[in-house]
Amino acid sequence: MSLPKGLADDVARNLVMVAQLIDEEPEKAYEYSRIALRLASRVAAVREAAGFAAYATQKYSEALAEFRAARRMTGSVELWPVMADCERGLGRPERALAMAGEPEVQKLDKAGQVEMRLVAAGARRDMGQLDAAIVTLQSPELASNANHPWTARLRYAYADALLAAGRDGEAREWFAKALEADKDGSTDASDRLAELDGVEFVDAFDDTDDVEEAADSDASDRESDEGDQDGIADGDKS
Repeated sequence: MSLPKGLADDVARNLVMVAQLIDEEPEKAYEYSRIALRLASRVAAVREAAGFAAYATQKYSEALAEFRAARRMTGSVELWPVMADCERGLGRPERALAMAGEPEVQKLDKAGQVEMRLVAAGARRDMGQLDAAIVTLQSPELASNANHPWTARLRYAYADALLAAGRDGEAREWFAKALEADKDGSTDASDRLAELDGVEFVDAFDDTDDVEEAADSDASDRESDEGDQDGIADGDKS
């Protein structure tokens, strides 16, 4: 609303492309975000989109700068967890942990607080503190039987930390719980469960190739036999 209509439309088109491409083609999403940023760097939504595009391409320093700019413009704390994760990406897990203890965390909604807990646990693991990471993830949200958008990821992170600590039995239990909550396939909990159970998957495409090769071989044999028969028939005629 702060831009002239023509410019606003151009910026909007680029932001739409960022949203459409960021999961599958993050580098292209990043390119569109840079165009939007050149057109409207004083719009908070543009700075936020540029931050997420940079984050998706592991340009953590750039992402952090954009997130900070967006936060200054809006005064919102909702980007606090992803800003802390940028600190992890920059090899500064201790800063991420410090951010987990700041007053801003108390202003986050439940989803944001769970996200902050995940980042803090990741920072603990970065620092080689596996037991502390496990304890960090132990929370009422983890124990709850309710299914929220963040439930599968929280359970998955807990299972992964348990597995890293050599607690395979507990890890399997929590991977199963993560899979139960993962309605949209946001984790690979099913693959991790199969791996723990020693299940090996056969590539169906390889089997198809084998069948096709066998069929081609049979067809060649038939053609050869037919050719032989034709030769015999010609010989009989002569």
